[in-house]
Amino acid sequence: MTTPDDRRYTEQHEWALLQPGGGEGAVVRVGITDHAQDALGDIVFVQLPEVGTEVALGTAIGEVESTKSVSDVYAPVAGVVTAANEALTDAPETINADPYGEGWLVEITVAGDGDDPTGALLDAAAYQALVDAT
Repeated sequence: MTTPDDRRYTEQHEWALLQPGGGEGAVVRVGITDHAQDALGDIVFVQLPEVGTEVALGTAIGEVESTKSVSDVYAPVAGVVTAANEALTDAPETINADPYGEGWLVEITVAGDGDDPTGALLDAAAYQALVDAT
C-alpha cells in the first residue's frame, strides 16, 4: 500500500490534494486511498455528484461499489463540485489501478482567502498510523 505524502487524508479513507493555480478559492482534488480500494476489491460502479453541487464537510458525496460492498465517499472539505471524473463511468476499475492518479473522483472549489483548506486533515504519517492500527 502506498500513502503519498503530497496530500492529506481523512479517517474515512479519502485523500485530498490541493491543486496548483489561483483564482477565486482553492481547488481540492479528491479520491479514495490505496488502502480503501484494496479493501473494497474490484470496483464495478462509481456514483459521483454533479458539477455545481454544493457539498458540506463530512457529508456523503457519492458511492463506490465493488464486488464486495458499496461504500460512501465523504467530502473532506466544504465547497462546490467543479469537476467530476467522468472517465470512471465507463472504467470504474481505474480506481483500483491508479487511486492517486487517474482514479481521482471529484474536484471541489473551496471559497476563501488562499489558505490550505486541507490543513486540518491527516498527513501521510498519521493516516498510515491509522491504517496500521486497524
